[in-house]
Amino acid sequence: MLGRYVGKWFYDKGIPFDAANSPYYPPMVSAIQRAGPEVKPLTAYELSGLILNEEEVEVTKWIEEYKQSWPRTGLSLISDSWLNKVSKKEFLNFLAYSPIGTIFLSSKDVSRIKKDANF
Repeated sequence: MLGRYVGKWFYDKGIPFDAANSPYYPPMVSAIQRAGPEVKPLTAYELSGLILNEEEVEVTKWIEEYKQSWPRTGLSLISDSWLNKVSKKEFLNFLAYSPIGTIFLSSKDVSRIKKDANF
């Protein structure tokens, strides 16, 4: 029966099935099991407030540690463009790659920039 409830939640919210392969999925299920029958579901307010803020602090710390490794490991700057087919806007994304991983640096709307040899 548990599988049906989890499945309905995935289907109702359009959660990609691959989310079940996330390394964070099993620890989440374990934490719910440990909390026992008294556990209360998190509200959208909690998820979009305190929980999100805590996660942002953790990710920001990780990014700073990652950046501190660049003098030791080196890095490659990567750019990638994509077109939003709905708004017809074109974006150029900038990422930093090192042996530790890849992080997003920034995105620029290049819709109104002339694309020629100087681009």
